Amino acid sequence: MAKTYFRNLPDFSYVNRLSDTKNVSEYINVKNFFRRAKLRPDIIGNSAFFETYVILGNERPDNVAYKFYDDSNLDWIILLSNNILNIQSEWPLDQNQFDRYLLEKYGSYENIYATHHYESKEVRNSLGGIILKAGLRVQSNHSVSFWDIRKQSYITVTDCAREVTNYDYEENINNKKREIYVLKAEYLRVALDDVETILPYKKGTTQYQSSTLKSADNIRLYQ
Repeated sequence: MAKTYFRNLPDFSYVNRLSDTKNVSEYINVKNFFRRAKLRPDIIGNSAFFETYVILGNERPDNVAYKFYDDSNLDWIILLSNNILNIQSEWPLDQNQFDRYLLEKYGSYENIYATHHYESKEVRNSLGGIILKAGLRVQSNHSVSFWDIRKQSYITVTDCAREVTNYDYEENINNKKREIYVLKAEYLRVALDDVETILPYKKGTTQYQSSTLKSADNIRLYQ
């Protein structure tokens, strides 16, 4: 089975433009990182194949893979399960990385803890019905008035906005990235077998040489 993802990527052969030789047939082979496997639509679209997981602390994809599959090399299954292409921006930052990111983005601790926006607090009537949902963007002086059936009177709530600092805002985004889906172990073999079918080149496709190799046009011939 295809446990190590990059080992199963096919190669792409192109003319070595950095070579000092005049040999127009000098090619080099590299892994085709543009060829990407993905989970089948009937799997990725069905929550029954996955379980939810909250990334703990500084856990990396390989740590999560080892926890669920006893194999850290299956970190790419974790990424595919969440359609993560760029781990630098789509995986949660650890605390040190997060602090550096904030300082680079906002420039100073004063700016980090400055107000980003205000959000509503939840407001309910005396019967428990929700009048104002929490988490809506509002003005700092936002208030709400409503007719309370039980009290038979109009109620005005003025203290229904809370400050969200830049730190709070960024932390919320980072924490949402911690909520991921993990393919259940019993379906792992299906996903691995699919990768072995998807990644190889198909005979008859453009620039096909073999199931593991394609070649680029030799641009030196046209110069």
